[in-house]
Amino acid sequence: MGGCASKDKKDSKVVENETAAGTGTDADAANGGEGCVSNSMVFLSSRNKSDTMVDAAVMEKMEAGFAKLAASDSKSLLKKYLTKEVFDALKNKKTSFGSTLLDCVQSGFENPDSGVGIYAPDAESYTVFADLFDPIIEDYHKGFKKTDKHPARDFGDVNAFGNVDPTGEYVVSTRVRCGRSMEGYPFNPCLTEAQYKEMEEKVSSTLSGLEGELKGKFFPLTGMDKAVQQQLIDDHFLFKEGDRFLQAANACRFWPSGRGIYHNDNKTFLVWCNEEDHLRIISMQMGGDLGQVYRRLVTAVNDIEKRIPFSHNDRLGFLTFCPTNLGTTIRASVHIKVPKLAKDYAKLEATADKYNLQVRGTRGEHSEAEGGIYDISNKRRMGLTEFQAVKEMYDGITEIIKAEKSL
Repeated sequence: MGGCASKDKKDSKVVENETAAGTGTDADAANGGEGCVSNSMVFLSSRNKSDTMVDAAVMEKMEAGFAKLAASDSKSLLKKYLTKEVFDALKNKKTSFGSTLLDCVQSGFENPDSGVGIYAPDAESYTVFADLFDPIIEDYHKGFKKTDKHPARDFGDVNAFGNVDPTGEYVVSTRVRCGRSMEGYPFNPCLTEAQYKEMEEKVSSTLSGLEGELKGKFFPLTGMDKAVQQQLIDDHFLFKEGDRFLQAANACRFWPSGRGIYHNDNKTFLVWCNEEDHLRIISMQMGGDLGQVYRRLVTAVNDIEKRIPFSHNDRLGFLTFCPTNLGTTIRASVHIKVPKLAKDYAKLEATADKYNLQVRGTRGEHSEAEGGIYDISNKRRMGLTEFQAVKEMYDGITEIIKAEKSL
């Protein structure tokens, strides 16, 4: 699998200068990597030659995967930018967390139908494998070049947005979420079971301090009643074990240890713990009142950030497992009924593209539309502020509703 698992089987504590010596298990060893340490922004510079050598078995799998991808008709960004020249330049590199190029690209190798096909197993990967990440980031985020710098966080005027569908004819529900990584921990492929559990405890105790509209309860996935779990999934409140794309990226190890969900009493505010990212902070409700949803999210993020330090990079913004979520990490979306545009999908896509929006099925990425209802969201997350990212969705949905009415 690749996988940057730990050699150290004794101590899982985060040690001084935020470099962790992760707990190892037999599952870690089988995962095939070595020396995974914490996702701090302090990168180790002194390493002996043996530490930088990529294992022969990993290299063999990498070469075979590259050949398979090159021969495929994949339309992924991974295939587009992982040229032979780039592959040869990066295949022997390793981060100080123990991650190799294979850890970044194995999901894209195993799933040629990926749209992107690459994940960052640790924060340093964005630097060590920059020759691959940078052009993919620039392509996906509409021209965010390697010389560009993501702007400072700015939620703007939280009262600027209203209801995109006051009559309730088109928008079924509205949702705004952001992803956050906790300082001092690596990303999914490098996390040990002990770290997962430690993070879950920190998140649970932190969220228990929320008050007012945000007050609620934390539910660990471990031991959760099956009927409750399935109902939460069907209601789009909970997550289930990762799809084949995340599975191939080693993002689902030790499932369901360390995973959980927090929701407020009204189920309009949710936090996912250790799904794809360490934290997914979500505000959602029925109907099209984007303003109310956005204000709730901003209040929550500001409150949680006072209690949990997040990983942030001056150039890339908030750091996440998938490069598509970097920067603001904001995804503002609606589930929307547009039966006329559904019959003219090219027009729907063209309108969405004009505002940098993504159209997908209501069950999320890699799913089909159900009953003519689409999930439409902002696509750009980098090179613009949080407010600007949400405004693109607001303006785009307004235009899509106008187009639907005109047909």
